[in-house]
Amino acid sequence: MKILIIEDEHLAADVLCKIVKEIEPDVEILTVLQTVEDSVEWFETHETPDLVFLDINLADGSSFLIFEKVDIKCPIIFTTAYNEYALKAFKVNSIDYLLKPISKEDVYKAMTKYRNLTGEKYEHSSVINEFVKKFAMGERHYKSYFLVPKQDKLIPLATSDIAYIFIDAKTIKAVTFDEKIYYLSDNLDELMKQLNPQKFFRANRQYIVSHDAIKDVSVWFGNKVSLNLKVPVSERIIVSKARVTEFKDWYAG
Repeated sequence: MKILIIEDEHLAADVLCKIVKEIEPDVEILTVLQTVEDSVEWFETHETPDLVFLDINLADGSSFLIFEKVDIKCPIIFTTAYNEYALKAFKVNSIDYLLKPISKEDVYKAMTKYRNLTGEKYEHSSVINEFVKKFAMGERHYKSYFLVPKQDKLIPLATSDIAYIFIDAKTIKAVTFDEKIYYLSDNLDELMKQLNPQKFFRANRQYIVSHDAIKDVSVWFGNKVSLNLKVPVSERIIVSKARVTEFKDWYAG
């Protein structure tokens, strides 16, 4: 059996390779790829492997982008850190997954399922395409990290650490829950396209706020509301009357 592993975390890739070889000593691990770009190039220049272990979030974007550029006909075992709610889509479409951190038992069960499927008449590419379509509709991929400049380096800033983003003298700043400030290059409109709208709300022209950062909400003049955050803010964050209903639906949702 020839296996391809697509995983951008070196330690996770090493662990997976070791587990696979322990379970199936005779398998050939063709290579380990880390990016969407390298994966597309590999599939365009190599024969299809028997099985692929595929991480959903790669260094240069969602691995679903690979399926938009190449037709992968072999079965896929996804690896992911997504929660159980998101993972329902995998089960519906009969594609297996490994929830990180990956265990030997998980890999064994997934490979057993693979062998059972390959023993039947099973059109893997059509199942994968349907899965990707349904998953993309319900769980669009949003940024988990921004690369932000700090002195002579670019460092990762997790979106889960961001309390709010605002404009200050034409400069976009992200403030974290521990009150650190980072500078972002995109404008607020572009940032909202990259952030999960269930977790972030565009309060007004100056502010994007995290759901987790909101302490409470005050009623303000003219049927507006003022957002009180768990971290200090230099001015009031006002949501206009026209958007109060939208905000309430978002916050309660």
